[in-house]
Amino acid sequence: MVRFGIVGTNWITEAFITSAKKLADFSLVAVYSRTEERANEFADQFNIPHRFTELEAMAKSNEIDAIYIASPNSFHAEQAVLCMKHGKHVLCEKPMASNSREVQKMIEVAKENNVLLMEALKTTLMPNFHSIQEHIGKLGRIRRYVGSYCQYSSRYDAYLNGKVLNAFKPQFSNGALMDLGIYCLYPLVVLFGKPLQVKANAVLLDSGVDGEGSLLMQYEDKEAVVYYSKITHSHLPAEIQGEKGNMIIDKISEPGKVEIHYRDGSIEDITYSQEHMPMYYEAKEFIDLIQKHEFESSINSHQHSLIVAEIMEEARKQTGIIYPAD
Repeated sequence: MVRFGIVGTNWITEAFITSAKKLADFSLVAVYSRTEERANEFADQFNIPHRFTELEAMAKSNEIDAIYIASPNSFHAEQAVLCMKHGKHVLCEKPMASNSREVQKMIEVAKENNVLLMEALKTTLMPNFHSIQEHIGKLGRIRRYVGSYCQYSSRYDAYLNGKVLNAFKPQFSNGALMDLGIYCLYPLVVLFGKPLQVKANAVLLDSGVDGEGSLLMQYEDKEAVVYYSKITHSHLPAEIQGEKGNMIIDKISEPGKVEIHYRDGSIEDITYSQEHMPMYYEAKEFIDLIQKHEFESSINSHQHSLIVAEIMEEARKQTGIIYPAD
């Protein structure tokens, strides 16, 4: 069994727990919250025996092997470093940290303490992303990647009514790029590596974060186009275009159906069956690595997380988005 502690008591934490509980080797033993009331409320909901209001006390506990961090983005680096220095493996929600400097520090601490550090980005660990990787060669020479994730945020309604919630506050290193754009970028980097050039545009809100934006990235022989939004909605799929055909991915954040459309008009359905909820697969990857005594995922690797952080940081520089963490 891998004994988990949880940092963060929000809806994404609940989704992770629900998914991870399907794994026989997952054991939820502790939760941290800033207030005792919330810690007890969350612990009672999920039958968690140990409750903490001091993160260092959790990090020092001998009852815990690994910690899942789902706090606001601006806290990720500090909390992960503290946990890893006390020998805890860390599964950190996306984005890994506020900027590339923080990501680099987290990687260094992980290596110094011989612990596993992995970014909890679900897309690249799901069955249909493996299908994409397995069949992408059928497209011939790749020329373009198009990724789109536009999802109108319910919190934007509050914003329009004058109430700025955490999702639109720069002090928490938030915004459309960090929250949704990363789902388009991480698969791109896993498939094709680091782009040679990044050009960014964004629509900034008065709070100082981006409501929506787009990136144009250049590779030696291909380009990538990514667009994302928290203030509009879109149902457009993602697409990888090759000289022999194009691959249509229904939803880049959670690929559920993948087809290849060949130039001769034929269509090949390469969809893999998916038995579990999306976050199950990241939890399985993380637990498997711990049990194998490996300290880095080959898919959601340190290098991939660092490259994605560098792209987002460059995009923010070009569009004038500055976080206190910078």
